[in-house]
Amino acid sequence: MLAEMDLRAFVKELASESPAPGGGSVAALSGALGAGLVSMVCNLTIEKKGYEAYEAIMTDARAQADNLYTSLLERIDKDTDAFNKVMAAFKMKKETEEEKALRKAAIQEAFKGACDSPFAIAEECLAVIHLTDSIVDKGNTNAMSDMGVAAAQALAGLEGAIMNVRINLPSIKDEAYVAEKKTAVEKMLEEGISLRQAIQEKVDSKL
Repeated sequence: MLAEMDLRAFVKELASESPAPGGGSVAALSGALGAGLVSMVCNLTIEKKGYEAYEAIMTDARAQADNLYTSLLERIDKDTDAFNKVMAAFKMKKETEEEKALRKAAIQEAFKGACDSPFAIAEECLAVIHLTDSIVDKGNTNAMSDMGVAAAQALAGLEGAIMNVRINLPSIKDEAYVAEKKTAVEKMLEEGISLRQAIQEKVDSKL
């Protein structure tokens, strides 16, 4: 389990000649780090003098952040598994026409999985950005820089995940699926960049 490795071991595995874990897993980690920072800011705000009016908001945001980083950490391994399924499909037998057909179908299914995985990562990274935006002007002002870093990490995860969606799309023959994913990721990226810029402006005004 990649998510169970210590930091040095994970980075060493990442740096090896093996193509997985790769960018998708790193995107998930980036999003998880952002969500973790959001949770930290909530913890630094809840029950603190001067922030009583935001107690319920911050408590709810913390629960959402905890769920997001838990899910994103799980996606570190899920994304590597999705890539490995593509490799396994290519290794299937192709001696008979039946084997060729089965292999072709398996490859297509695996490539869709290799798109669906980073797509889900992108969705959750965008959720982290939205969550950061919801507390950036309510959280402990001593942690403003942490909120900026949370948004930056989540955007990096979003951008990285989208790149991993896009690189797999040309291998998929299902035109409707491809068109749907292209439109969705373009919208998510535009939304994420805009939100992160708004967050950064709020952070900069307080630093």
